[in-house]
Amino acid sequence: MLRKTAIGSAIIGAVFAITAGSASAQALYGTLKKIKDSGTIIIGHNEDSPPFAYFGADGKPQGYSIDICNKIADAVKAELKMDSLTVKYQAVNGQTRTPLLVNGTVDLVCATTTNTFSRQAQVDFLNTMFVTGNRLLVKKNSGIKEIEDLKGKVVSANQGTTNEKVLNELNQKLNLGIKVLSTKDQPQGWIALETDRTDAHMTDEVVEYGLIAKSKNPADYAVVGRLLSFDPYAVVIRRDDSAFRSLGNKVLANLYRNGEWEQIYTKWMSTIGQPLSPDLKLLMSMQNYPD
Repeated sequence: MLRKTAIGSAIIGAVFAITAGSASAQALYGTLKKIKDSGTIIIGHNEDSPPFAYFGADGKPQGYSIDICNKIADAVKAELKMDSLTVKYQAVNGQTRTPLLVNGTVDLVCATTTNTFSRQAQVDFLNTMFVTGNRLLVKKNSGIKEIEDLKGKVVSANQGTTNEKVLNELNQKLNLGIKVLSTKDQPQGWIALETDRTDAHMTDEVVEYGLIAKSKNPADYAVVGRLLSFDPYAVVIRRDDSAFRSLGNKVLANLYRNGEWEQIYTKWMSTIGQPLSPDLKLLMSMQNYPD
């Protein structure tokens, strides 16, 4: 009898442990818990990087990255079974995006952030949503065609970005003697070029086309030279948050699978004359993992 009781107690204990473990596994944590408790999701975004994230004429953030992150916000609302979810936006730049994400001011960053191993030491990334690379933004009459033509000249790049890192590395490697002007954001870099304080601005190719498209005199500027880097863009989230990362990646996979991603791409990239390349389409299709 004692043996049966002991076995029965053991079974009950095991069942309790399993159910307790299941309940614990289902408990919210990290970003999803923060959003559920506050009723708000806060999207960090660039304010000056068309066509990815920038302020529209109505003063609201818009762009390719914003549309994707709004889809993630919709999925969060459905996953958490919330009747309403307040979506707030917080402008960030290359210097503030990581601190504001880590300290909880924003819940994800939807901008033009390159996924790098060095950044993964502080933050995490969803799957790739775009691929580009560094080229040179110059005035058409400058005579500049490649980075080697910038020897002894002044070139701007935004602080805390991979663009600045690539420029400094190439400057040293090629012994160009470039004077690097570190700028706060894209408008500051553009103004420096427009007013002849610099000879070129280095940033991602697709962003350069966006800056030209928004300028007063687009015909005066050009994107030149070979690609100087490989930059896979991704939404940035906090580290050690697998539930939120899994939900975000599922949203991306569904967008790639059901054709909505191509619609988002065409909506925004057509504004700067960038058709969808077969290579980029293939890369995105390789990420539409099954449920």
